[in-house]
Amino acid sequence: MKNDIIIAIDGHSSTGKSTLAKELAKILNYIYIDTGAMYRAVTYYALQKHLISTNHLDKKQLINDLDKIQIDFKFNSDKGFTEVYLNGQNIEKEIRQMQVSNFVSQIATIPEVRKKLVAQQRKIGQQKGIVMDGRDIGSVVFPEAELKIFMTALPEIRAKRRYLELLDKGEDINYNDVLSNVLKRDKIDSQRSISPLIMTDDAIKIDNSHLSRKEQLKAVLKLAEKKINRN
Repeated sequence: MKNDIIIAIDGHSSTGKSTLAKELAKILNYIYIDTGAMYRAVTYYALQKHLISTNHLDKKQLINDLDKIQIDFKFNSDKGFTEVYLNGQNIEKEIRQMQVSNFVSQIATIPEVRKKLVAQQRKIGQQKGIVMDGRDIGSVVFPEAELKIFMTALPEIRAKRRYLELLDKGEDINYNDVLSNVLKRDKIDSQRSISPLIMTDDAIKIDNSHLSRKEQLKAVLKLAEKKINRN
């Protein structure tokens, strides 16, 4: 009988949580859930409906619209990974853009949004055998997760990684704007009153400032296999 577990990966923005989670899930034949993408999807909805801008947030209308927001994950066999759909539309590319990044932390502070998405995340994880990454997976969504990883790296290194990623996607962006966004999101994520970003006592910290993707994956895979065998 397979001993499936829940693997919760939390941490700061642009630490490569999603990349690690995807690779880990593929090796273990687990389901991967990008919870950050769910908050990005709600943010994208708010932007499309003109509910949020630099000096404006129509929180009441967004809360009223939550029942109209359907988020799904569909596996793209050609690309080899799961993509995000909002009300039937593939928005995987759109939610990774800087415009969404600039507002996602603000949307994630809204209690009603978090309540809706956490309920969805818990429902997905009932059968175990999942790798889920985000900001509050080990502390709020699945405090009983058998393996909790907390990822971090120096802000400047995270900003450089994000900057190069955006350039590769063809976005017209400069490094200082990306660094400012990283620092701003760190502050909002750690200081919000609802489900702030914290490292739980039973989480294992991974500082990947000077780790390669291969080194990081090897270390976490070893931890996961140990937990699975013990379970």
